[in-house]
Amino acid sequence: MELITIFLGFSFLVHGALGSGEIVCEDLSVGMCAYSVASSGKRCSLESYESIEGRRGYQCKTSEVLVSNIGITNLIESDECISACGADRNSLGISSDSLLESTFTSKLCSQQCYQKCPNIVDLYYNLASGEGMYLPAFCKGRDLNGRREMSQIQSSGVACAPSAASTALTLEADVP
Repeated sequence: MELITIFLGFSFLVHGALGSGEIVCEDLSVGMCAYSVASSGKRCSLESYESIEGRRGYQCKTSEVLVSNIGITNLIESDECISACGADRNSLGISSDSLLESTFTSKLCSQQCYQKCPNIVDLYYNLASGEGMYLPAFCKGRDLNGRREMSQIQSSGVACAPSAASTALTLEADVP
C-alpha cells in the first residue's frame, strides 16, 4: 500500500511539474532525460555542450529517434526499470555500445527487464536491429553461449534516425 502511495505521489509530482502532462525533452531535468520519451514519440537524449567560459554542461534534447512501439509516448522511465535493465540515467546520446557489455546485456535480457520494461526493450531492440542483430534471438542465445552472440555485434556507436540510417550505411560503405 505504501508503494502505491509513493508511486501516485510521484505521478502527480511529474504531472504537476510538467503542467499539461505533455513531455517536452528540453523541459526535463538532466536527471530525468535519458530513456524518456516526449509526447511526440521522439526519444529524449542527454547531450553535453561547452559553455562560452569553457565549462562542460548537460542538457536534454529531443532526438530524431522515434519509438517504434506506438503505445510508448509521454514517458519518463521508472527508476525500477532503469535498475532492472542496467541502464544509466547519465548516458549521453543514444548508442548501441551498451550491447557490447555482458553485465548490461545480462540485465537487459533478464525477465525483470525484458518482460516489464517495454520502453528500454524497444530502444535496444531497434539499436540491435541497426547492428544486424535480432534482440530476442540474442537474449535466448546469450543464455546458451553469450560470448559468441556478443561477438556478432560490431558497434558503430551512434544511433541514427530512421531517415538518416540509410545515409549512414552508405557513408560507412564508402569508407576504405
